[in-house]
Amino acid sequence: MFRGIRPLLRGSTYSGALFAYCGALASLPLLPFAALPAMALPSASLGVQLALTLLVWSVLIGVIGLARTTRRVLVACARRMLGVPLPDPVDGRRRAGSTGDGTASSTASGADRLRTPLWLLSHVALGWAGAQLSVLLFVAGLLLPGGWAGAEAGVSVNGWTLRAESGWQSWAAALCCVLLAAALCPAVTYALRWLAPRLLGPSSAERLALAAERERALAERNRLAHELHDSIGHTLTAATIQAAVAGEVLTADPVAARAALRSIEESTRAALEDLDYVLGMLREEKAGTAPARTLADLPELLDRLRHAGAVLEPELSGDLAQVQGTLSRAAYRILQEGLTNALRHGAGGPIRVKVAAAPDSLELEVVNRTGSESGTSPGAFPTSGHGLPGLMERVRLLHGEIEAGPDGPEHWRLAVRLPVRLPA
Repeated sequence: MFRGIRPLLRGSTYSGALFAYCGALASLPLLPFAALPAMALPSASLGVQLALTLLVWSVLIGVIGLARTTRRVLVACARRMLGVPLPDPVDGRRRAGSTGDGTASSTASGADRLRTPLWLLSHVALGWAGAQLSVLLFVAGLLLPGGWAGAEAGVSVNGWTLRAESGWQSWAAALCCVLLAAALCPAVTYALRWLAPRLLGPSSAERLALAAERERALAERNRLAHELHDSIGHTLTAATIQAAVAGEVLTADPVAARAALRSIEESTRAALEDLDYVLGMLREEKAGTAPARTLADLPELLDRLRHAGAVLEPELSGDLAQVQGTLSRAAYRILQEGLTNALRHGAGGPIRVKVAAAPDSLELEVVNRTGSESGTSPGAFPTSGHGLPGLMERVRLLHGEIEAGPDGPEHWRLAVRLPVRLPA
């Protein structure tokens, strides 16, 4: 039975009318308080007292609509009872933070909050008008047939009068009243559905704030995807090579095999920290501090690659300690991706790694042997193709320059230049 009733109470014509009538009834407790000023003026005429009561009543209803909680409740009710797709209201504090200018945002927020009292007043007015007219027409439909209880119906326009006599005319008038009473339900629901997006929906400022919030979320997820690709991709590549090395020397050189296995353990433990952080962010949980891999961790990265059997020729110059913050983290990830690609696609031989820190720029370079003009070796690892585009996007966000391509017939070169001080 409840399964059949539930669709009627969710976004249907009847649920919309019920929503309007309940809004009207909910305003009744405010009526005694609204009548107090009129009672303080006993000498005033009845019309003045009625107008004053209605004015104070409207003000009290509007004050309730100023609360943020009221707006959230009304949006939730309108979504369920009217079937209108309304997003959750944007908090004014979040909107201020998204624009970067608290003054302009606060002004827009104050103007937007006036729409909720207007919705409440419209809601109550439509509810009372619809309820009273429906009851009046329904009672008329019961009393008119046969002139029961002396009831009669008539219409008078500019001296021209039409009055339904007893008999079939009274039955026809009663039927018209019942049909009009039934038609008020969809009329009230349509009016509320038309008003809901305009008064409860997002304003222009809120739409901009929602778009900015979606853009920030997308950028954060994109950044996390880069971090996950760089960290896990590098770890899997190094671990695969180290496992192969350990398997080959397990009998002949157990010490080297154990060193390779320890390197796998260390690199996978670091990757698990990155993975836990990224998954926590993707689940929108309160994640811990992001693992901060910087140029200070470069020696550890190079050691892991040496354990994997890579021959490295590092060339470090300048004061790397002056490179800090976002630039240092980005430089580490760029070198990690470049070295990972060198392990995947390299054809043996030494890998040249250059890091040069100057007062105004940071230069990174990775050169490896490919053994072919295409830049890949016959035994290359399968790849998703996101590595180089991700590097280019990372460098572009830092206002840097990147070059990636063949360096002669047998080498592949990745060169990146990043400004130490970003342009204003």
